[in-house]
Amino acid sequence: MPKKQLLNTSEAIALTINRLNVGVVSAYPITPQTKIVEKLASLKDAGLGHYEFVRAESEFGAASVVLGATATGVRAYTATSSQGLLMMLEVLFNIAGLNLPVVMTCANRSLSAPLNIWNDHSDAMTLRDAGWLMFFAENCQEAVDQHVLAYKLAETLNIPAVINVDGFILTHMSEPVSLPELALLKKFLPKPKASANHLNPAKPESLGHLVGPKDFFKFKQQQNQALAKAIKAISLEYQNYLKLDGRCSSATFDNGLVEFYGSLKAKTVIVAMGSVIGTIKAAVDEHNQKSKPADALAVLKVKSFRPFDSDSIRKLLGGKKVVVINKAISAGSLPPLSLEIVASLNSSSSQIHHIVAGLGGQDIKTDDILKLAKNKQANQVIFLE
Repeated sequence: MPKKQLLNTSEAIALTINRLNVGVVSAYPITPQTKIVEKLASLKDAGLGHYEFVRAESEFGAASVVLGATATGVRAYTATSSQGLLMMLEVLFNIAGLNLPVVMTCANRSLSAPLNIWNDHSDAMTLRDAGWLMFFAENCQEAVDQHVLAYKLAETLNIPAVINVDGFILTHMSEPVSLPELALLKKFLPKPKASANHLNPAKPESLGHLVGPKDFFKFKQQQNQALAKAIKAISLEYQNYLKLDGRCSSATFDNGLVEFYGSLKAKTVIVAMGSVIGTIKAAVDEHNQKSKPADALAVLKVKSFRPFDSDSIRKLLGGKKVVVINKAISAGSLPPLSLEIVASLNSSSSQIHHIVAGLGGQDIKTDDILKLAKNKQANQVIFLE
């Protein structure tokens, strides 16, 4: 395993992308994503980046550039956040429908209005039904690893992938991280190969034909089946990556899609995604050191929101008190992560508590976590005050 170095997460992501034989980078600046793209631009300017850097006039333009580049067989990358992601959505649905293995970073940030530039997962949730692989990083190291895995999976499965990195909390934080060595990447992620299916400027043709009602559902059915089958592929490639890197997970259970932290005998489990997991783990450790084993808490981290590993979650959470912490709402219904957990546990005897916290960058402290774990209002949506 390579030595760790102190890096800003945005810088670490950019340095990782630069090692992955990416041929085209295109993006439009938006806070808090900008630092990633600035680093990629500076690497290109210094002669250290061997990709074409396309300065787009908008996020829509950037998404269109990487769509076209990937359709020719080139490995491409983009990044965005918040309202920028919304401006990309039309193209992002097309990318998934055309089975193009684009990889994108979303520096998660709240959506307007009211205007707020701080972190929550509102932006990511607008993409949940688009047909993308969706990963959420807890820390800098996981963000780096997920970008490598995303390209391997996207190109193996022909499904685009987005890595969600909490804005400011992660994008502007520095911590020790190991970047993947070139020898590892050569084994794990070979250079992309052109095929007869890729567009060729010498033989122009159109991409994305019109499909009528009789056949349209077939394409969507195939898209849905492909994402469902991706669960096994994610788990397999995650284990392969760890072995090549000389690492093993320290979690009680970790298949690359979900991670269980703590005792499987714990009667109360807190579920969440992203950087708040670090705070939750600290709170759980603090609680468990002072409590009896019968009162122990545990943590379930959802790494992959799409596909959603309902089978593993059902096995890990069945019959327990489940406290779901959401960093987004679904107005008029349960919050997004809660909806997935309820659907996964619909045949179990679990008691589910739905918490909305961290909206618009609201602080979530260890004391808040322990307070929420004691919540007694099951099947109601509770907002952290």
